[in-house]
Amino acid sequence: MEHHEDVPRRAQAPQRADAQRNRERILEVGLTELTRSADTPLSVIAKKAGVGQGTLYRNFPSREALVLEIYRHEMRQVADSAEQLLRRREPDRAMREWMDRLARFAMAKAGMADAIRQATGGPESPEKPAHNPVTEAAELLLRRCEEAGSIRPGVTADDLFLAMGGLWQLDPADDWQPRAARLLDLIMDGLRTGAAGR
Repeated sequence: MEHHEDVPRRAQAPQRADAQRNRERILEVGLTELTRSADTPLSVIAKKAGVGQGTLYRNFPSREALVLEIYRHEMRQVADSAEQLLRRREPDRAMREWMDRLARFAMAKAGMADAIRQATGGPESPEKPAHNPVTEAAELLLRRCEEAGSIRPGVTADDLFLAMGGLWQLDPADDWQPRAARLLDLIMDGLRTGAAGR
């Protein structure tokens, strides 16, 4: 009896890995395509992701489900990247790189604003990331930088998001990266002014 039960379990592992890869591929292609045009048909997203429409609908039964999961997925990626960066970099370098990740998320959110509005049926304003995982990640980075003496003490996540508010003026369809990098460098210089370790 045990022998029979074992076979499906072994067979399930690669299937699960494939299903996970398919899901991530759909989210990745969905982000790109819906940023380009809020009206991109789901059939186009499925085709470019290399999956059948059945697979797409099994994962995301509606356009709304897909749009909101792309948004949540991107937000989780930004939040989770804070600890990964802190493991590999000095706190202030981790902070600066994380700001780049947050800028990319802000631009993706702005690019997808129409798709998000359609999905939620209401105004979804990309004003600032007032979401717990991202706020917690910002606080973690700020506190580590403060402990290391690389930024001025007492800066909050809210301060940081307000300072980064200029990002929301950039057009995601333009070449926004150089302007965003300049803005984030200015903010980082400001954070370093008055740091204990300087």
